[in-house]
Amino acid sequence: MSDSKTWTFSGIPHLYRHTKGTYYARLSIGGKPTFRSLKTKILSVAKPQLNEILQDNAHRDELGKDTIITEKMTGAEALAIRESQLQNDPSTKKSTKRYWREIVGLIKKTWPDFKTLEMRRISVQHCEQWAGEAVKVMAPTRFNNCLLILKSLFKIAIKQGVRRTNPALEVKRAKIRPKDLSGKLPSKSHFKEWVAALRGARGRTSQDRADFVEYLAYTGMRLGESKFVLWKHCDFAKGEILVLGDPTDGTKNGLFRRIPMIAAARELLERMKARSKPESLEEPVICVKSAYAAMGRAANKIGIPPLSHHDLRHLFATICIESGVDIPTVSRWLGHRDGGILAMKVYGHLRNEHSIAAAGRVSFAA
Repeated sequence: MSDSKTWTFSGIPHLYRHTKGTYYARLSIGGKPTFRSLKTKILSVAKPQLNEILQDNAHRDELGKDTIITEKMTGAEALAIRESQLQNDPSTKKSTKRYWREIVGLIKKTWPDFKTLEMRRISVQHCEQWAGEAVKVMAPTRFNNCLLILKSLFKIAIKQGVRRTNPALEVKRAKIRPKDLSGKLPSKSHFKEWVAALRGARGRTSQDRADFVEYLAYTGMRLGESKFVLWKHCDFAKGEILVLGDPTDGTKNGLFRRIPMIAAARELLERMKARSKPESLEEPVICVKSAYAAMGRAANKIGIPPLSHHDLRHLFATICIESGVDIPTVSRWLGHRDGGILAMKVYGHLRNEHSIAAAGRVSFAA
């Protein structure tokens, strides 16, 4: 059978589909054309795999077929080069650099022998064995980022002429499942009871911590950006809060945004301002950095699942959507810049009570 009948060009350079439906990459290795299976029949899965293989192939071609691979490089040396690249990248925020340091640390922790191994001697089986153990002890997103760093380490080895192939390319990413918030977030009545328990704890900072919890719940801010909001950023006349984030790094995506003061937020901020009596509008709105321990004690007291600071952001988004605000608008309030794609994945299925109520309004009656 001729190639024209066996292989169908997908319209994407180097990507072909076999008659059986599997996608293949069309490569040139050592000057000879060849097909390499991507082991998937799904185009959206094939495209990122193709890009990784093409990058690997490009690095291999840079070496040339006459390159003699003899120089030794250990995993520790490759890690040192990658860490230096990450830390010296002027386009990367400090918080992002801290995160990637944590990811590199996870690789060292879950693959302790990696530092002493020679990069040229690490096989696909080694990488798969690490992946099988690592995916058990970390969240899918963290695992996938560890895998991303691992691939970059072998790219370094390839550029250094230590090896020709990237064995980590054969390791599959972990599947990220949508968050099911239906059974975790408190109802409105439980939320009020929970805040009351926080205020009634009789601690020196109990009122401040209860204010902090309400503040996060009524604005949907991230914990890291909430502490940089000053009183001058709260525009009571326009009914909005300006969120700039860290003075050096900005917000998570580097963009400032304005959050509307919903009625509960306005009432809370007015009460906080009256009690604290700030001497200057340059003072921060929030005077505590965390309420995690107090939140846990209050949750135990009223018998609800423990909540994190980030859960309050989910609660804000959920209440907004249940109140009729469209997901793209909520996404902008949260500071997402994907047009609502992430919000749709996370909040597309809401709490059971809202889902059941919505189902009751569906009718096929003529």
